[in-house]
Amino acid sequence: MRNITIIGGFIMNEVDYLKLLTEAVYIVARVTGGFASLTDREGMRILTVNSLGEKLEHYIGTVYDVALKAGQENRPVEGYSQISKGARAWAIPLGPYIISCSNVERALREERLQQALEKALPIIAKAVGGEAVIFDGEGRRLFCYNPDGTINNKFLNKVSEAAKHAMKTNKPVIGESLSHEGAMAVRIPITNKFGFGFNNEVMARKNKLLLDEVKKHQYCRYNFSDIIGKSDKLLQVISQAEHIASSGSTVLLFGETGTGKELFAQSIHNASERRNKPFVAINCGALPPSLIESSLFGYEEGAFTGAKKGGSPGAFEQANEGTIFLDEISEMELSIQTKILRVLQERELTRIGGKEPIRINVRVIASTNKDLAALVNENKFRSDLYFRLNVLQIKVPPLRKRPEDIPLLVRHFIQKHNTFLGKYVEDVGSNVLDILKNYQWPGNVRELQNSVEYALNMMGKGEHIILPHHLPAMFRKNEQLAEVERVLDDSVGKITLEEILLETEKKAIERALVKTRYKKKKAAEMLGISTATLWRKIQLHGLEY
Repeated sequence: MRNITIIGGFIMNEVDYLKLLTEAVYIVARVTGGFASLTDREGMRILTVNSLGEKLEHYIGTVYDVALKAGQENRPVEGYSQISKGARAWAIPLGPYIISCSNVERALREERLQQALEKALPIIAKAVGGEAVIFDGEGRRLFCYNPDGTINNKFLNKVSEAAKHAMKTNKPVIGESLSHEGAMAVRIPITNKFGFGFNNEVMARKNKLLLDEVKKHQYCRYNFSDIIGKSDKLLQVISQAEHIASSGSTVLLFGETGTGKELFAQSIHNASERRNKPFVAINCGALPPSLIESSLFGYEEGAFTGAKKGGSPGAFEQANEGTIFLDEISEMELSIQTKILRVLQERELTRIGGKEPIRINVRVIASTNKDLAALVNENKFRSDLYFRLNVLQIKVPPLRKRPEDIPLLVRHFIQKHNTFLGKYVEDVGSNVLDILKNYQWPGNVRELQNSVEYALNMMGKGEHIILPHHLPAMFRKNEQLAEVERVLDDSVGKITLEEILLETEKKAIERALVKTRYKKKKAAEMLGISTATLWRKIQLHGLEY
């Protein structure tokens, strides 16, 4: 019986050493949840057990290739199992023996799980009322069933970026369906090799039919809960609007362009007793004078060249029993203002070419981004119409007056455009929020939404946080000017003008190189200089890239 020197200089006889390794094999199998083997240096199996500690006698005497390789190369190696296709294995030489282990049982469990899930797919598709799929680690569809339980071959092998993202992050992802417009889909990673997904196709179809039917009668989907913000100024206006919603009186919404006046108009309508009646919106500034009258009051057959047979009702008739929203009413011509006043006073109208007045019951909500009182003084707006409209006035605050709402709005628009653009942006940098809060926002919330959408479009794969360089050019210019001011504040009186210019130029070159990942051609284009000039200035400033 020979002695064996093991790790750490310990000496043990071969029988005891073999007994020690045998015990280790059982532990390895149990802990790893797979098959573990003990072989000699030629890879000949001496013992193979499963995770339950059961000996697998039929493997004794067979050669384990991965163990043979470890013995020949005298080093730990990894490879594939000989028992189950696709299972991984490793082997470690320990003196005259080799301990090996594979994830055969886990691979078999995953395979059985996938097979069971595949069999269940048509049942799941019927139960959830939508498409049910299995996809691989790259988000590629392997199996796909329709809501009625039939196989859907149309989108097989198609890659879903959302499914790919779910597998990459090992987190469920909810987003738009790849195969059915308007449906939402859930993608769930099951193992590192495959995942499962389904959508609500049937419900989406029903909702679309219902929405199409509702749209025949009204276009009003916003409520006060959809107005994003927590500033005192905004909450005060919302409270005021909620209070007057139940009234039937005329409302005048005043606010700059992009503040969300129509959002308030729809919310007031949906909080009123007219909520189940039509809501009709007319942009008085978008329609030419030749069309505004017929759009508002309708016309009879033959009233003018091109008049539709049978005539057509106008916006006031369409909104009967409900609400009409006259957006940008300050742009309306004086002749039309006279007719609007009559409708408000008499609660009746006459179509173009018509003779009989038509009785209507309509609540009017008007909006303007101009000072109507000033327009009255300039004889550009009728004073009697102004007083008739200005019964209940709501002043929607501009975004620059409520900067504390900007973070909420930005994150709301990120979530909204993530789905629309197929992005996975998680948040916005605090320095970006500072930049946005200090901007004056002449276009208000609409401009902020456009800026967020622009930033998402500028972000590349793997980028999940909005940073300053993703913002539109106007914000980057402000940032650059601020940087110049900081340099001047720190430098004036300490160094010469020439030194200030050189230091500023050096920082600009460094920033351009960092932003372009040291691609000198792109950096030169960003700086508006030639590549040769950039090379010369890099050497001048001692920059090593």
